[in-house]
Amino acid sequence: MSSEAIETDDLAALLADRRLVVLDVRTALEYEGTGGYACDPRQGHIPGARHVPVLELLTLSPDAVRERVALPSDADVVAYCHSGGRSALAVSILRSAGLRARNYEASWHEWSRRDDLPVELSAR
Repeated sequence: MSSEAIETDDLAALLADRRLVVLDVRTALEYEGTGGYACDPRQGHIPGARHVPVLELLTLSPDAVRERVALPSDADVVAYCHSGGRSALAVSILRSAGLRARNYEASWHEWSRRDDLPVELSAR
């Protein structure tokens, strides 16, 4: 995986790849679909995405980041948030922990607008 950002269609095409881990770094309410931004036509998260808030990542040592994210050795990570800012910070933290990560810059702001893309909700 390159260190470049990933585009929406490329991410959608890779969702079935078992080596890909999609990491949602938004708040719990955003991830669950109960407290997102009003500007997004759909709420929820990318199917299969793991939830690790960026604020949690900020508190962890590199070893703890690797443990918390718990990735297989051959995994590639794509982080996203609402509009790419928090996920850019998360990618920096993940890379500092020695993980292969890149940012989905368009993030939920773009994904939620595409009716052709799947969305998942989480029950509390």
